[in-house]
Amino acid sequence: MAEKSGYAAHLRTYLTGYVLSVVLTLAAFWAVLAVGRENKSVLLLVGLLGVAQLAVQLKCFLNVTTRREGRDNLALILFSTLILLIIVVGTAWIMGNLAIRMHTTM
Repeated sequence: MAEKSGYAAHLRTYLTGYVLSVVLTLAAFWAVLAVGRENKSVLLLVGLLGVAQLAVQLKCFLNVTTRREGRDNLALILFSTLILLIIVVGTAWIMGNLAIRMHTTM
């Protein structure tokens, strides 16, 4: 019986995450359609909805929590993000420096 209860809890978490993801995506889509892309407040709203979407994905699907196993997952995600940022920023830095040395503009 406990196994069914655990399954139901996981299913409820996944369904809640799915519904929240769809709602946040539709809210961002609607904001851009209703107001337009040029408005800076829409860009801020879409950015905030994106951060909320990230929080939902981490909590509901990647199971990042304050418990021990959740912290391990968070540490791996943060390390992967750091490596990705180093690669992206380093590439942009090198390409920008190359463009300056070749007297071209990006």
